[in-house]
Amino acid sequence: MAIDVDRGHGRSFLGAAAIRQAGKLYALALEVLRCIPRRPFQFREFVQQFWFIASVSILPTALVAIPFGGVIALHVGSLTTQIGAQSFTGAASVLAIIQQASPIVTALLIAGAGGSAMCADLGSRTIREEIDALKVLGVSPIQRLVVPRVLAAMAVAVFLNGMVSVVGVCGGYFFNVIMQDGTPGAYLASFSALAQLPDLWIGEIKALVFGFVAGVVAAHRGLNPSAGPKGVGDAVNQSVVLTFLLLFLINFVLTTVYLQLVPPKGM
Repeated sequence: MAIDVDRGHGRSFLGAAAIRQAGKLYALALEVLRCIPRRPFQFREFVQQFWFIASVSILPTALVAIPFGGVIALHVGSLTTQIGAQSFTGAASVLAIIQQASPIVTALLIAGAGGSAMCADLGSRTIREEIDALKVLGVSPIQRLVVPRVLAAMAVAVFLNGMVSVVGVCGGYFFNVIMQDGTPGAYLASFSALAQLPDLWIGEIKALVFGFVAGVVAAHRGLNPSAGPKGVGDAVNQSVVLTFLLLFLINFVLTTVYLQLVPPKGM
């Protein structure tokens, strides 16, 4: 019976710790939004972080986008061929790439490459007590360090999402036309017939939100690591895993809201 009681206390302790961490993450997100319009804006820090995140993310993102678009085109092409709707392959694959694949691929690579480095940098500053020194000097570490990094992650996510969309669509076109004997005209015509401008906007909005989430989670774990270098390493791993979980959850919510509010073209 004592063991069961201890287990119950352990579960309640873990649940309370998870709720506290979720509250801290939510509070940090609100603080970042509140500090964004404040002045002075750390423009130099923003440019440096933008360049760093873009430099470590652009090549892996482009390389992943090609096979990702090809896989979607091949699967959609085989399914549409089975049901006799091969002329709609272009619309189905391109919309899947623009609305779903591009924002997710972009955000995952930004979180894995840029977000992990951001978390490690802030974590090392925290254990060296640089964050506490800024607070003593009256400087807000959120406005000085976190806001430029979060805005840089959001900006890179938007730009890389456009690149992934173009590369993924071109890759899907190549695989469908070359490997599945699709018709180039039908591929493009079906897309232009069913696609609409909000389909592009929802992809960019998702990328913007995902970049914000990746930056805030990385900053949250970087500002709250355990003691020592091992704590920083654990914080990096936790930030990547937590970002992945939140991205898929938020993607589901945004997709559901979009499909409810924006009717398909022609309806």
